[in-house]
This record gives sequence, C-alpha cells and structure tokens, in this order.
Amino acid sequence: MLMRGGTSKGAYFLAEDLPADPAARDDLLLRIMGSPDPRQIDGLGGAHPLTSKVAVVSASADPDADVDYLFLQVLLDRPEVSDRQNCGNILAGVGPFAVERGLVAPADGETSVRIRMLNTGKTAIAAFPTPGGRVEHTGDAEISGVPGTAAAVEIGFPAGGAPLLPTGRVRDTVAGTRVTCVDNGMPTVLIPATALGVTGYEAPEDLEGDPALAGRLREIRLAAGRLMGLAEAESATVPKLTLLAAPRDGGVVTTRTFLPVRCHPSIGVLGAASVAAGLRLPGGVGEGIAVLPERGDRIRIEHPTGFLDIDADIDPAVPAARRTAVVRTARKIFDGTVFPRAATPAPVRPLGDAHGSAPR
Repeated sequence: MLMRGGTSKGAYFLAEDLPADPAARDDLLLRIMGSPDPRQIDGLGGAHPLTSKVAVVSASADPDADVDYLFLQVLLDRPEVSDRQNCGNILAGVGPFAVERGLVAPADGETSVRIRMLNTGKTAIAAFPTPGGRVEHTGDAEISGVPGTAAAVEIGFPAGGAPLLPTGRVRDTVAGTRVTCVDNGMPTVLIPATALGVTGYEAPEDLEGDPALAGRLREIRLAAGRLMGLAEAESATVPKLTLLAAPRDGGVVTTRTFLPVRCHPSIGVLGAASVAAGLRLPGGVGEGIAVLPERGDRIRIEHPTGFLDIDADIDPAVPAARRTAVVRTARKIFDGTVFPRAATPAPVRPLGDAHGSAPR
C-alpha cells in the first residue's frame, strides 16, 4: 500500500509479505523503490529521501502493543537500506494500514492503535476516525507542507526511553560550535543558525548549494554523533541537525533540518519532538532565539513550508519528557501489486536506436 503519512510518502508492507532475511528483504526493497538511482525512475521512490521510505508492519507479540512497526529508509545514491532511525511521519499511516490489513479490529467512531516502534523500542499510540468501523482517509484536517485536507491522526508518545540529554549536558561545544544534543524520539543536534554564518531563513535549495556549510554540518554531525554514543554516524542518517532562528510567523522558533545532507522541506515529527524538548530546557542553545509561550505545552515550530504544532510537557529537573503529542494526517494513495525490477540487471544499452540516432 502506498500512503502519504504526514509530510512523507512511503510503501507499507506486511512483514509476512517480505523476506525474513534482512539482506534479501533490503535487496527486494531497493528494486521495488528504484535505488540506487537519484531519479528512482524504475521504482516507486519519488527521488527524494522523504518519498523513499518503507514501513514494515506486523501483529505484535508484546502485550502492551497491538502492532510492530519497522521503519526503513531506502537511500537514493547507493544500494543501502537503513533501519538506524525512526520516522514519525510514516508512523501516522501505520494505524490505518493495520486496520486495513486486518491486524487490528476497528471501533465504531475512533480507533486507537498501540504501535511498538522496532527501531527504538518505544511505543506510540495513534488515534484516528473509523466511522462505521471503516478507516476514513478523507477529512478536514490540514497540516503545513501538504496540499488539501485528510483524516486527522493524533499520535501520542508516552514518557520513558532513552535519556533526553544523551551527553548528560544541556549544552556542548562540538567542532567549535555550541550545540544542544537532545533525543525525544530522534537524536537531534540543535545549532543556532548564525553560528554557521547563515540566517536560518534561507530556502532549502540555497542551503544545500552551500559547500562550505555542508562541510561544517558534516563535521558537527560526526563529532556530535560520537559524543551522543552513535558510533556509526559516518554511515547513518542520525543524528539530525536542526538550525534555529528567531520565529517570523507567530511560532516559537524557525527551523532548517538536514537529512543529513538534504535540507528538509518541512520537519520530521520525531525531530520536532526533540526540538520542542530542547527548547524547553533552561540553558540550551535555544535561549535568546526561541519565543516560548507563557503557558501551555503547545509549541509551534516554523519550517520552510509552514509550521508544525506539537505538545511537549518536559520536566527540566530530571530532565525528561512527561508527554509528547502531535496531530498528523495520512491518506491511502494506492493499494495493489508492485512489480520489482529483476534481481540481475539487464545489460546497459547505449542511448539511441539501432541506427545510432539520438533518443527523443
């Protein structure tokens, strides 16, 4: 099933429909998505990290969960499938998919699905409309970065799990730059944009086209990854890096997030959860940049295509997250059969026809 979840799009599979061996599974998914090829012209992928994602879903053996969800990022430029991070946007489609595939019995009105996220071991609870016991893919909920409206999916993240501050400090100096390393569902490094010689309001393509910035970001990411206990940061997509700037459109902060090289056109759900938590911590690098609300837990995070509202209740004394929740939307796009390319690629033929004419 091809679904849009939040501001991402991906292919959703039942675990039983994929090979049990991870190497065989990954080989199949590369062929299904059309990688490695920056265009992904011969597969389902959309030629961008946000549209080259996979959810693998199964009934859970954990009594505290209904389904298990494994997120896989299919890389574009090399034959690699990564399970080293989670995705909160694709998560938004897991509950509806589980009901559609019969893994969870729907309620009449609204259904809640407890989802164990295998990438992290944490649990999320997704609630979404099921009028008459059927998944409702249409609705009037709207989120920034997605045209039109769809059914709302409320996602809650119970407290517990990894330390909120992986380094044990609210502020570190990494590669000569002051940062806050935080993990409220996604290992994230918060960086004042001005510390890297940019404003934080640039268009994603302008930031991506700055080789000096790319070099600094890579240096910070690798050093911060080691500091956060992420030994494989060189080949992984975490930690994420988020540049912070003062808000411009009524939010709390403006952000630019990297994946790790491409600049996110919006912001990931779990990345936003980590940003919100980091801004709530006294002494973090967001002080003097973010404009926090005087009351309430809701934080509006501005990003290149709009904003994301997230509820973040943080206990700064521990520090720990008491509760995190966000509203996303999800919509089924296609349900059917995918035909992967052959396991052994056919020989590459020169461009042009048999008479050597140029392709048209």
